[in-house]
Amino acid sequence: MRELTLLALLLLVGCGRRDQVSAPEFVEFAARGDAARVQALLEDGADVNSRDPSGRTAVTAAVYGGHVAAVRALVEAGADVDLQDDTRANAFLACGETGNVAVLREVLRAEPDLGRTNRFGGTALIPAADHGHVDTVRELLRTEIDVDHVNDLGWTALLEAVILGDGGQSHHQVVRLLIAAGADLELGDSEGRTPLTHARERGHEEIARLLERAGAKR
Repeated sequence: MRELTLLALLLLVGCGRRDQVSAPEFVEFAARGDAARVQALLEDGADVNSRDPSGRTAVTAAVYGGHVAAVRALVEAGADVDLQDDTRANAFLACGETGNVAVLREVLRAEPDLGRTNRFGGTALIPAADHGHVDTVRELLRTEIDVDHVNDLGWTALLEAVILGDGGQSHHQVVRLLIAAGADLELGDSEGRTPLTHARERGHEEIARLLERAGAKR
């Protein structure tokens, strides 16, 4: 009888240890990039898809922090990179914002939903083009992501690169990559104004010439 009581106490202590870290704390460890702690908690039974009060998962937090090792540990543990928080961000969409290619490659191993959209109705490619993340755009275009997806503003990745870009070298390279990927040069915004029209209006002369050489007519 005494042996059974001791065994029960040991089991209770063991269970208590597994519950010591809350979901928000687990997400915070990932946000800090504490890969060793994240791995240890996962091995101790932590839910890989734990969320903080905003609905953000640990893997999304690690992506925003640019923590490759933490992202890798979470992906290998089966993290759902499609889960979106209250702002509709998830691990894959966050990659388009941050432009960290090493992190993106880890997330792509989890086979994310390429068509999932952010709070503006855009795929990961659109913010990547907007911010001029050349290497990220290049990596995304190796997938089956829709190069001509239109967001809630009526803009494609090509339009955002022209409208929100500064016309500099990085956005010039992004436009070149999108053209090479078959982006529709005549697909305009909600008013029908094309990337070439916007480039001319903004004085982005090099980009305008690039579009013209690619066959843009208006």
